[in-house]
Amino acid sequence: MEAVFPGLDPAAYARHPLHAMTRDWPETNCYLDIWIEVLAAYGVPPEACLGFAVTQDFEGDQFTFFKVPLEDLEALYGIRVTELAIYDRVERHVEEQIRRGRLTLVEMDSYFLPDTQGTSYRSEHGKTTVAINRLDVEGRTMDYFHNLGLHRLEGEDFDGIFHRDAPEGALPFLPYTEFVKFPEDGVPARERIGETAAGLLARHLSRRPKANPIAAFARVFPEQVEKVADRPFGFFHLYAFNTLRQLGANYELFSAHLDWMTAEGVADLSGSADAARVISATAKTVQFQLARAVMRKKFDKLAPALQPAADAWDTIMDTLDTRLGKAASKAA
Repeated sequence: MEAVFPGLDPAAYARHPLHAMTRDWPETNCYLDIWIEVLAAYGVPPEACLGFAVTQDFEGDQFTFFKVPLEDLEALYGIRVTELAIYDRVERHVEEQIRRGRLTLVEMDSYFLPDTQGTSYRSEHGKTTVAINRLDVEGRTMDYFHNLGLHRLEGEDFDGIFHRDAPEGALPFLPYTEFVKFPEDGVPARERIGETAAGLLARHLSRRPKANPIAAFARVFPEQVEKVADRPFGFFHLYAFNTLRQLGANYELFSAHLDWMTAEGVADLSGSADAARVISATAKTVQFQLARAVMRKKFDKLAPALQPAADAWDTIMDTLDTRLGKAASKAA
């Protein structure tokens, strides 16, 4: 049974420190969590690709679902990601790409993913993305990157995840799938990665929101929560995930990027990193306050609770403008 990273075993796998349980947000979102682990498995620093986080905006009903731009992966690491056309059984396409040393990223149903035990595994259906490292169709096993690390599924879960037990005449399983082509000349030099990351951060800074997105969120937050309080309680989790969790996790990752840039000697961005951690911690605290507000039907303290995060956003941008030479005034 072939694998893209043959030395990795889910039973002995050590997750990357960006997924440490001591962090404010050990899990971020399914797509970026995959890339953190895949890049570490490949032997490059995932912290280098997180400069895009500075572009996160408040979109009116949610904060931007942050995803690493594919062009950044190619610029930093030489990794190319392309959509994979599905015209045969998904397993056959995955097997072919693994034979070529390529990962496939496949949208699948979390109902059949054992690592979601306690949330959606065998309890509710949901769309998520996994990266398949190893596949044994005959043995009905699969090793896959998802959420906090590398996992294995087998047997009935294998049949379910690939729709192998679908009734005759059922619609074909045609998920959105990407494949990852690693560069033939290997891992780039760390110094080159740092230089590229600095250029990408300056570019992303020039594309940041024109107005403070946290302040914009604070203005509508109490009204939104008042409406959430009238919905079934399960809706609360969806709202919190797409607002406070996306905000907090995004800026905790951004703090890791700025720390990495400082440690690599690219630029001293420690002040901005500290401010990014303030946003992360504030979002986590306010998420607890949000739950209490929904239960008590009292919403007046929610907007003021976000003020430290809004102030920290201004500090980050002012500091980065100074450190990176007023990059925000330049065209993207």
